[in-house]
Amino acid sequence: MQKSNKKEVGDFGERCSAKYLQNKGYTIVERNYRTKHGEVDIIAEDEKYIAFVEVKTRKINSLVRPILAVNREKQRKLITTAFFFLREHKITKQPRFDIVEVLYDEQNKKHVLIRHIPNAFIQEGDYAPF
Repeated sequence: MQKSNKKEVGDFGERCSAKYLQNKGYTIVERNYRTKHGEVDIIAEDEKYIAFVEVKTRKINSLVRPILAVNREKQRKLITTAFFFLREHKITKQPRFDIVEVLYDEQNKKHVLIRHIPNAFIQEGDYAPF
């Protein structure tokens, strides 16, 4: 996959995921929140949680589930970035880390499946108690 095409597919997956979350009752607080430590694709909230959402988009014929791309290092970056967001915005809701998988039909330029995995991983290490 070419780099520009990969970005286009990723952006497509993020747009689909944001719309999906909104349809499920979430409010999108921010998209593509960046610090020097990393980026969170979508920050969304419902009545109880502030969800830091990593979106992974893959072609429908991919041999590996998108969630497997969120390894320990990626989780650590998400947790650290979320910590800075929470500190900066004084959020009092319970933080949670979600993953949204998007399977993409490249030929028809549409998503085939969106799978939301709430609480996909937990915070550990230095930022565990936040």
